[in-house]
Amino acid sequence: MSLIEVRHLRKEYSGVVPLKDVNATVDEGEVISIIGPSGTGKSTFIRCLNRLETPTSGQILVDGVDMCAPDVDLPKMRQKMGMVFQNYALFNHKLVVENLMMAPMDLLGMSKQDAYDQALELLKMVGLKDKALSWPHELSGGQRQRVAIARGLAMNPKILLFDEPTSALDPQMVSEVLSVITSLAERGLTMLVVTHEMRFARDASTRVFYMDQGELWESGTPRQIFENPQRRETRDFVFRVRNWNWEIRSVDPDFPAMSSSLQAFCARQFLGRHLTLACQLAIEEISASLLVKVARAREIADPQIRYELSVGEGGKEASLLIDIDKLTAAGVSADELNAAADDMSRQILENIISRQSVDDSGKLHLVIS
Repeated sequence: MSLIEVRHLRKEYSGVVPLKDVNATVDEGEVISIIGPSGTGKSTFIRCLNRLETPTSGQILVDGVDMCAPDVDLPKMRQKMGMVFQNYALFNHKLVVENLMMAPMDLLGMSKQDAYDQALELLKMVGLKDKALSWPHELSGGQRQRVAIARGLAMNPKILLFDEPTSALDPQMVSEVLSVITSLAERGLTMLVVTHEMRFARDASTRVFYMDQGELWESGTPRQIFENPQRRETRDFVFRVRNWNWEIRSVDPDFPAMSSSLQAFCARQFLGRHLTLACQLAIEEISASLLVKVARAREIADPQIRYELSVGEGGKEASLLIDIDKLTAAGVSADELNAAADDMSRQILENIISRQSVDDSGKLHLVIS
């Protein structure tokens, strides 16, 4: 029997139906990543599992017990499921260690000393034992989320639920938190993780759920979902999140916004510092020193320069596709672009571009490593 079985789960609000008809099973020890577009019911699904949201209809069986039954002992069943929220949900008026001690003492009757000792062990596991006597507001976002994970483990749950645990964090903090979640996956804990971190979903999951329009549209191994999805919607979503796209529509583009978007993409893909920097340098130099420079000289107000960056398996190199149809149509040649670059730009690009070519449609293909 599956540890969790969801049958025809439906959740309605006034005028909105975030969950239409969800059916799923989760076996003990599985790590399920739940992906899909925003607003498709992923967080509602997670919150229904431990009855933070009350389903309109359907069944949620956990260890054979229907969480939706009128006579279900919710406090007892919730002890089997730890929950980690995207906004940490720590008690700011209590020390870090006290946040971890409360539930075991209040619900399990654990002694203060035993709860304290367990809290220290859990904080050690997430790398924060030295922060035990700190206040939550003294910690970074990544540290607070790691404390929240430790707190979720304090009741020794069979299942741990994560509702977009990295959505409020900057790229460095995302890596901290995902490292802890990955280590938990290696310990065999049953976990369901609503996430937009595709590299984590691909590398740490046993299965991936793709949700769309309030339903579970596709379920499979990471390899099936990311390499051979069966539905068009899944293919479109996976392609979109695994690629970075940007378009320059002015000779005075917003380079800081472009750089910030690119950094966020590289962080989601778990790229190392070297490749992240190489991608940034390549795109900045090609944009500012070549393409935009030539467009400005030619008085092409809207150059329509389109970038598409994708990352190879293992994160060792990246492929950059550049569409310069507007410049080409205006008569800009490869020689003109080469002449626009100064010696410094040439040297930078030669050091980070390992291969380059032009396809039949005139698009530039560059491999960055």
